[in-house]
Amino acid sequence: METLAFSAFLVGLLGGVHCAAMCGGIVAALNLPARRAALSAAGSGTLAADAVAQLPLHVAYSTGRIASYTAAGAIAGGVGGVATLADTVMPIQIALAFIANALVILLGVYLAGAGSGVARLEAVGSALWRRVAPLGRRFLPADTPARAIGAGAVWGWLPCGLVYSVLALALVSGDALRGATVMLAFGLGTAPNLLVAGLALERFRSRLSRPRVRLAAGLAVVALGVWGAIRTPGLIERVREGIACLT
Repeated sequence: METLAFSAFLVGLLGGVHCAAMCGGIVAALNLPARRAALSAAGSGTLAADAVAQLPLHVAYSTGRIASYTAAGAIAGGVGGVATLADTVMPIQIALAFIANALVILLGVYLAGAGSGVARLEAVGSALWRRVAPLGRRFLPADTPARAIGAGAVWGWLPCGLVYSVLALALVSGDALRGATVMLAFGLGTAPNLLVAGLALERFRSRLSRPRVRLAAGLAVVALGVWGAIRTPGLIERVREGIACLT
């Protein structure tokens, strides 16, 4: 279990290169009204004052986002756990684990800028997003921590190939609690990059978009996927034994 969670954390941290480059500007813009109000009250327009004014809102925003990831992980883990309990479907579980790690490998290729297969997964959640997205308008502008948490919780369901790749790991984690832990670890991994990028540090965001940085992050994620695929048969057996110990 610790291995799955740690892998999810690393995928989130390395995948944050993509998140910061692609979504950092959006996150910063969502809190722009509150940012201006806070800076006006502080009577300062420096970068340091800007960051201090925005930080509580971005922490709250990430809290809501990670909470949604955790809930999704619990659902995925619960669904996968039902199959894990049956000896007759263990080959299916092993196949799902290989598929999950294959998705991680494809994610690494995507992060490196050499493919778009994972991005196509986003179409899977588009129907759900059309229903959830209107709820997000109730929390805008996200000018208080409570509203920022709500906006983040809605944003956590935004279709994202990166999230879906890790949800596949949660699916084979064994049960709802483990699935939630996997996605919690992933969310915590994404937090540092998005927090810094969300604070409108353009220089940081531009550095993350450099081809060499994306290539290095992508290759590291590919290595995680390959390592996970190699370990899959033993991992599934340990998941099954863990469930047996709990029953």
